[in-house]
Amino acid sequence: MFYLSEVQDYIRVEPKLFGLPTMEAVDLQLKEIYTDYYDKELGTVITVISVLEVGDGVIIPGDGAAYYNTKFKLLVWKPEMHELVYGIISEITNFGAFINLGVMKGMIHISQTMEDYVSFSKTNILTGKSTKRSLKQGDLCLARIVAISHKGDEPKMGLTMRQPGLGKIEWIKEDQLKKEREAKKVVREEKSVKKAKGKGGKKK
Repeated sequence: MFYLSEVQDYIRVEPKLFGLPTMEAVDLQLKEIYTDYYDKELGTVITVISVLEVGDGVIIPGDGAAYYNTKFKLLVWKPEMHELVYGIISEITNFGAFINLGVMKGMIHISQTMEDYVSFSKTNILTGKSTKRSLKQGDLCLARIVAISHKGDEPKMGLTMRQPGLGKIEWIKEDQLKKEREAKKVVREEKSVKKAKGKGGKKK
């Protein structure tokens, strides 16, 4: 989920930026610090939105940089359990699929790709035995986050597409059309029954 986070911290501005206006130097330093930055509590930093306040600089003996007490705003993305996420299948393996969510990647175990028995082909495609539905690299999908691990430099996410309303976008559209056809069929049948009852109840 995306968040706007307001942070206050002492920012170490390197000497190479001393010739710039303080606000600009702090902004450039922040963008360098928060490039590809991830924190378990904060999430993944997308970008530095703005520098709100910059206090007086502090010099520490033995360190050529200046430290500024700074308040700034970040755009971050933090994965949440049970969150719905859109992504593109970036890789198919014999144990499942990796999905690129734009900000980071998630993994879908082969048993969680669809409500079917799934097999892996030599052409890197996952295929359902009964439905004949296939999943391949480049497919756009809707999945749900069911597991998050914070071990390592960035979180690892486990996803599922077995729940109703999830999966490859084409599958979701197909299921929706099927439901609509079934609903129309039920309405037609109900109308036919009412019409038949109405005819049977008329006196000659």
